[in-house]
Amino acid sequence: MGRTIVEKILGTKSNCDARAGDIVDIHIDARVARDFGGANVVKHIQSTGLRVHDPARTYFTFDCNPTGSDQKYATNQQTCRMFARDHGIRVFDIDQGIGTHLAMDRGLIGPGDTFVSTDSHANILGAICAFGQGMGDQDIAHAFAHGTVWFRVPPSVRIELRGTPAPDATPKDITLALLRRFGANGLLGVAAEMYGTYIDNLDLPGRITMASMFTEMGAIIGLFPVTDTIAQQLSTISKRPFTIMHADPDAEYVERYVVDIEGIGPMISRPGHPEDVVPVTELEGIPIDSALVGSCTNGRIDDIRAAARVLSGRHVAESVVFKIVPSTDAVWNLALQDGLLRELKQAGVLVGNAGCAGCAAGQVGQNGPGEVTVTTGNRNFAGKQGKGDVYLASPETVAASAVAGCITTAKRLAAGAYTRKARKTHLEAAQKEAATRRQVPTEVTGRVWRIPVDNIDTDMIFHNRHLAITARQEMGQYAFGNLQGFEHFAKQAKPGDIIVTGKNFGAGSSRQQAVDCFLALGISVIVAESFGAIYERNAINVGMPILRAPALAEVQDGDTVHVDFRTGVVSIPSRGISVKGQPFSDVQLRIYERGGLLVAG
Repeated sequence: MGRTIVEKILGTKSNCDARAGDIVDIHIDARVARDFGGANVVKHIQSTGLRVHDPARTYFTFDCNPTGSDQKYATNQQTCRMFARDHGIRVFDIDQGIGTHLAMDRGLIGPGDTFVSTDSHANILGAICAFGQGMGDQDIAHAFAHGTVWFRVPPSVRIELRGTPAPDATPKDITLALLRRFGANGLLGVAAEMYGTYIDNLDLPGRITMASMFTEMGAIIGLFPVTDTIAQQLSTISKRPFTIMHADPDAEYVERYVVDIEGIGPMISRPGHPEDVVPVTELEGIPIDSALVGSCTNGRIDDIRAAARVLSGRHVAESVVFKIVPSTDAVWNLALQDGLLRELKQAGVLVGNAGCAGCAAGQVGQNGPGEVTVTTGNRNFAGKQGKGDVYLASPETVAASAVAGCITTAKRLAAGAYTRKARKTHLEAAQKEAATRRQVPTEVTGRVWRIPVDNIDTDMIFHNRHLAITARQEMGQYAFGNLQGFEHFAKQAKPGDIIVTGKNFGAGSSRQQAVDCFLALGISVIVAESFGAIYERNAINVGMPILRAPALAEVQDGDTVHVDFRTGVVSIPSRGISVKGQPFSDVQLRIYERGGLLVAG
C-alpha cells in the first residue's frame, strides 16, 4: 500500500515505515522557541540539567512582541538571549521578523524537512511541503536537548479544488472559502494534501497564505506538493539539499474532497469565529475604525504591493487608522527599495517593523471597546486583538475598506462607489439606517444542541466568577462553562446554532451575562419548555430570541430544526415532526426587530 506525503516525511525522519496512527520519534531539522514560550523552554532545560543537542539547528525568534512592550516580554527575551550566548544558538532578534517565514526565506528548512516551534502556525511550512508543528514548552525543550520529538502520524485527506474563481479573488479569499466549507473542526487532526489546477498554478506567497490558516480548520497541516517552479525558487535559497516528496498513487486517505471554487470572489470572516465567512458584498457598508495588513498570513511583499495598488492615488479615510506590518525585515527593505514606504506614508498608512503584528496585540497596539477592525490576520477570537470586533479579509479588501471607511471591495472602490463625497454620504446614510432599522429573520433554521436538563440556573450558564466582564463579545467563551457535560459548548458552538432544552431554563440570578453570552456566540434561538421569569425578561429586552415549546423528545444533537417566531412552530423537517409553541408576543417581536428595549425606534 502506498504512502501519503506526511507518512513519507515522518517515516524518513524517524527511519521507519511510518503509517497513520503510528507513534514515532521524529528527527527535527530546525527547532525554534519564540519570545512567547522561549523563556519557559530555557527554564526546562536549565532545571533538568540538559544540554542543547545541535546549536546549529536551534534558534530563537522574537516575533510575537518584538518591541518588548512590557516587562514580562522584555525579561523573557533577555532570558533567551543570555541562554543563546552561552550555548552558541542563533537569535533572530527583534529586527528580523516572523520565525516561520525566516525559516523558509533563509533556507533553514526545505521540502521534506521537519520544523517545530512554540508558534501554533508552524504548520505554515506545509507551503513548501515541509512538516511544521507548533508545540508546547516541554516538547520544544526536548527538541532543543535531543533533536527529536515523539508524534502520532496523522491520517491524511485529499482536497482537490475545481473551477476558476472570480478575477478579483485572492488566495486569502479561497482560504476563507475553505474555512467556511470545513468549519473550525472539519479537518480536525488530519494532514490535508492540496491538489487541482488552482494549486498547481499558485505561487509561493499564495501557498503561504493558504497554509497559514489550516490551524483554523483544525488540521495538523496543509501540504502543498512542490512544483518545478517552486522547487527552482527554493533551490536558490536552500542551505542544504532537500527531498521533494509526493504521495503514492495508491496512498490511503480517510476522505477525498472536491471543493468547487468556481466564481468565488472576495470573502470576509465575521467577528468571533474565523469560520463564519460570507462574501464581502453581504457586509458592504459596515463602518470601520482601523485596518491592518500583516501577520504570518499576509505580510509578504506581494501583500504590501497589493495594498499599495489599491491605495494608489487615494488616501486612508479620516476616521480610519491603517497599519501595515511586514512579515520579515527583508520584506520591509524590499518595500523601502520599491518606494512603497513613502507611498504608503503619503496615503496615511503607519508601517511598523517586521513581526506578528495585530495577531500579537502587543506589537502594534490593540483595538478598543466598540472599535471595528478589518485585518489580514488568521484569527478573530473575542479579545484576541483587543476589545473590539475583528473581521478577516484579503489585503485588497482591507486596503479598500480603509480608504472607503467601511467594508468594501477593491473592485467597488475602483468603480467610484466611494469617492470622498460618496463616502461621506454613504457613511452618514449607513449610520442613520443602523440607528433606526434592523433587518432580522423571524424564521431560523439551524443545527441543534440538545440539552435535556431541567432547572439550568444562571450559574451553570455563566458562572459568577466572570461577572466583572462587561464586554459582550468576551462573554461567549464562558457559556455553559459550569454545566456538567457541556463545558465544551462555547468552543464548538457556531453562529446560527439552536439550543433545545427543558423546563425553567435560566433560573437563579438576574445576571444579564447569562443571556448575552449566547448573543456573543451567535445562537439564533433558545427553545425551552419554560424559562426563569427574570431570564425571560432579560432575553426579550436585549433582543435574544427565546421561545417556549413542548418537549421535542425526538430531537437529537446535530439535527436541523426550523423555528418560526411568528407562529411558534418548531419542526424537524427531515423527520416530518413539529410542535406548536408560544409565538412571539407583539411586545417581544417589536423589541426583537428593534434590537433591544433601549434602542430607539
